[in-house]
Amino acid sequence: MRSSHNLDRVGTAFDDDRLVADAGLLLPATLAQHLGLKDLVDEHLDLGDKPGRAHVGDKLLTLVMSALAGGDCIDDAGALRAGGTERVLGFRVKAASTLGTFLRSFRWGHVRQLDRVSRELVARAWAAGAGPRAEPFTIDLDSTICETYGLAKEGATGFTHTHVRGYHPLLAIAAGTGDVLMARLRGGNANSGRSAGHFLRETIGRVRAAGAGGQLTVRADSGFYAHAVVKACRRLQVRFSITIRQHASIRRLIEAIPDDAWTPIPYWLSGGADVAETTYVPFADQPDAAPVRLIVRRVRPTPGSQLALLTLYDFHAFITDRDGETVSLEADHRRHAEVENAIRDLKYGVALNHLPSGKFAANGAWLAVQVLAHNLARWTARIGLAAGIVTTKTLRRRLFGLAGRLTRSARRLTLHLPARWPWAIGFAAALARLRAIPLLT
Repeated sequence: MRSSHNLDRVGTAFDDDRLVADAGLLLPATLAQHLGLKDLVDEHLDLGDKPGRAHVGDKLLTLVMSALAGGDCIDDAGALRAGGTERVLGFRVKAASTLGTFLRSFRWGHVRQLDRVSRELVARAWAAGAGPRAEPFTIDLDSTICETYGLAKEGATGFTHTHVRGYHPLLAIAAGTGDVLMARLRGGNANSGRSAGHFLRETIGRVRAAGAGGQLTVRADSGFYAHAVVKACRRLQVRFSITIRQHASIRRLIEAIPDDAWTPIPYWLSGGADVAETTYVPFADQPDAAPVRLIVRRVRPTPGSQLALLTLYDFHAFITDRDGETVSLEADHRRHAEVENAIRDLKYGVALNHLPSGKFAANGAWLAVQVLAHNLARWTARIGLAAGIVTTKTLRRRLFGLAGRLTRSARRLTLHLPARWPWAIGFAAALARLRAIPLLT
């Protein structure tokens, strides 16, 4: 028996200029407009006499909104030119060919101009309610590998430490919210800590300028165990919690900790993990060397594993100058791993997993675009939905990817959205909250 709703009888026609494929982009577009993103780009980005110098605000916003809509390459921005989408975005959507010319016009100095835009935008969003104000604030420092293929990309022809070709950007992430505070593209052969001291000083400066008035803490893994990082923290009165590289002298120091100094901590294996602490002087050959707390977690290998045949405990140690109980500080340091969620959202929520150009500076601009898109998504959730961390993919499925239809009556546009949409109440509430933000220009 055949259904009366035979799909073979459904006709198709691409003929409606009032349809909007990603109507929910009205939310981040409203936020961007109220924070004055387009004006910031027009003010701070000057491409000189380069071919892509005109209408830089429109071009950058086209790339940002394309990323939020799920576009992971330049050509995907063409979807925003379909139907009536442009009328819910608040700017002129540019063609993909124009966007490619725009990105290739960048030099490294222009990428640094986008850093200025990002810095100002973070300050404005935090002032609008997304910031930490006077609360303690933690910065997670990390890097990631963005794999590329072939030999045509500047800065990515050599192999990374993971033995693949690609780029190795530095990232500073706000703990607890996933905001990207700063990002810097580097060649693939850069080690994790290269330029980390300067990068950290600039990050701390922009966090303070954005209004973070509480105690700052930097967390990092062993790739950032470097004198430059510790020196920057001490100079700027920022606490640090950094995983240490375990050379022979560190192992001897750990092995000298008495058995009765170890405190059990919750672990999936009964009696499987303990913590203890001692004192250590890192970078003892430097004039500013000073003793700090060395906190160590020891973990029993999984029973039956190969490691269990070779050792009784696996040790994980970090240095810190923070005050507090050993167990609490160790647990907080482990939460540094949450930075990987933000990196995953940068790669698969927006489009950092693909750097499209053969030009290094163009890919640096692409990284800046993804950071802006990622942060707009996080702030849309935090300010608009009054929610915690919501991934970009979830926002796209529930809100950004809505189909809509525009009508005009009494000189006013109305965006009609699907009836019985499960998240309609959240959408309406978010739009009202975002529109309540004072317009900044």
